[in-house]
Amino acid sequence: MSPSLPLAITMGEPAGVGGELTLKAWQARHRAGRAFFVLDDAARLSALATNLGLDVRVHEIATPEDAVVVFGTALPVLPVHLAKPVVPGRPDPANAGATLEAIERAAQFAIAGTIAGMVTNPIQKKTLQDAGFEHPGHTEFLAELAGGVEVAMMLACPQLRVVPVTIHLSLADAVHALDSAAIERAGRITAQGLSELFGIERPRLAVAALNPHAGEQGAMGDEERRVIQPAIEALQRAGIDARGPAPADTLFHAGARANYDAALCMYHDQALIPIKTIDFAGGVNVTLGLPFVRTSPDHGTALDIAGSGRADPTSLLAAIDMADDMARRRGT
Repeated sequence: MSPSLPLAITMGEPAGVGGELTLKAWQARHRAGRAFFVLDDAARLSALATNLGLDVRVHEIATPEDAVVVFGTALPVLPVHLAKPVVPGRPDPANAGATLEAIERAAQFAIAGTIAGMVTNPIQKKTLQDAGFEHPGHTEFLAELAGGVEVAMMLACPQLRVVPVTIHLSLADAVHALDSAAIERAGRITAQGLSELFGIERPRLAVAALNPHAGEQGAMGDEERRVIQPAIEALQRAGIDARGPAPADTLFHAGARANYDAALCMYHDQALIPIKTIDFAGGVNVTLGLPFVRTSPDHGTALDIAGSGRADPTSLLAAIDMADDMARRRGT
């Protein structure tokens, strides 16, 4: 495929900061780098640019290919029409259909090979679920759109990559759901993703313990021996360099990070607290296991500052750069 294929950026929650981030990303990238377009409402973005004082011209396109021609002088927008006017900071379930349409169409373009990959702006999960959306988030939805493939969520920045084995569950439910098969599956997907998307020939995985002090030989829980260690051994038998269980409180300092390429974490916050501490603005969400490239900013919709002009595009820019790098490794 042509290396000039564009990236697609999705609308995200229209009442959040996604539109502002996209406008600012175009300002930062339109003179150099791979072209991108956004699936969004062109009139909304044009009005938003005017209200925020951003010098961005919006241009509707009909196909992804058109984005490459337009990108140097205007933000290409492949139209997705909203059901109701947007009020910044106030999500409306009536517009959930447009949010999901943008994701679905971007995934269809990616599967068809007409884009290099997709970058998703943050969604407001509760608003979508109020409108009938049945998935916990982007990751699970994209897995279904791709045909029910096995996926894992990675959070990445230059200093750290983490993969939570359990994702959008309460802590109590995450502990109950954790099993050896889930850890092994996440490890396999992570090792393959590190190789294919990050160019790491022999990935090294650190596997975090669940309990303090890795259970301290069963004094603080037996999940390390009963659940985590069998998964590590299965990964090792498959030829994957997996090590652990390692106490989580000593796994993320600079010296420890030098010894692995990604850390498998047992629950959401065990993974996200360290990466957001290390690089709050620049973290990127990557879906591993898909047949196409998908990245996303590692933050939410920021409803409290939507429409104010204060949104920081650093994470979206990092997600665009990472998607570009991954697409090049895949030959797109």
